[in-house]
Amino acid sequence: MRKRKENLTGYVFVAPALIVFLVFVAFPFFFSLFLSLTEWNFLSGWGGIQWKGLENFAKLAGDQNFRQAVVNTVIYTVATVPISILIALVLAYVLNGKVYLKKTLRLAFFIPYISNMVALAAVFKFMFRDDGIINNVLLNVFHLQEVPRWLSNSELNKIPIILILIWTAVGYELIVYMAALQNVPKELYEAGKLDGATGFKQFVHITFPMISPTTFYLVVVRMIAAFKVFSAINIITLGTATRGNTSLVVEIYQDAFQSYKFGYASAEAVVLFAIILAITLFNFWGQKKWVHY
Repeated sequence: MRKRKENLTGYVFVAPALIVFLVFVAFPFFFSLFLSLTEWNFLSGWGGIQWKGLENFAKLAGDQNFRQAVVNTVIYTVATVPISILIALVLAYVLNGKVYLKKTLRLAFFIPYISNMVALAAVFKFMFRDDGIINNVLLNVFHLQEVPRWLSNSELNKIPIILILIWTAVGYELIVYMAALQNVPKELYEAGKLDGATGFKQFVHITFPMISPTTFYLVVVRMIAAFKVFSAINIITLGTATRGNTSLVVEIYQDAFQSYKFGYASAEAVVLFAIILAITLFNFWGQKKWVHY
């Protein structure tokens, strides 16, 4: 009887989180899987759902806009994940030493991560517009004859988005790296000095292997975040993202809430889930070759 009461108490405490998970995660996930096999405009109500099978996925294979969104998302991921992790690692390594105003600097780098992305994207949009701060610096300091059109040029419009993604990611990665660096045993550095390893050699042979699990974690988390980028693009482009800078999530949003093709958008979402799952599984498979536990 006592064990049954304890189990019941446990279920009561777990129930709120379980309900939230079922309502806001599990149900939308399986409903999206179902919608991906249908054609549905939600304005027509439940009766407007028409079964299409794999037709939506067949259309995706020949959809140039979808392929461009995939390419753009891969570019965002490749351009932001390694650069942000490298910057965070260097900053964490420096701040982990004897640096003046260490806590203030750490807070300064962390603030962008906890700030509202809408506000940050609006600031970047102001900075990179034709008469913004960046172009004024290029005109007045570097005396360029013609300034770049960052937001309208299809070859440049990814740059503000990539920069804001890097800027916001570095703060979180910095804090995680600093925690990992503080857990590296000092005895290893002392032993390394006795063997003649100092400076860069210590970093390569001691520091990096010891924090490799943290690096692996950040790679997985940041790659997932990069594939889900939405707010930065939507705000910087004011919801009119061109094919040159759209992403998978923006493409899904436009198909669902602007074109009202919920079945097609759900198929795109399923493909996005499959891509993220495949990349994550690949990372877990490859970790054995460079992650030291």
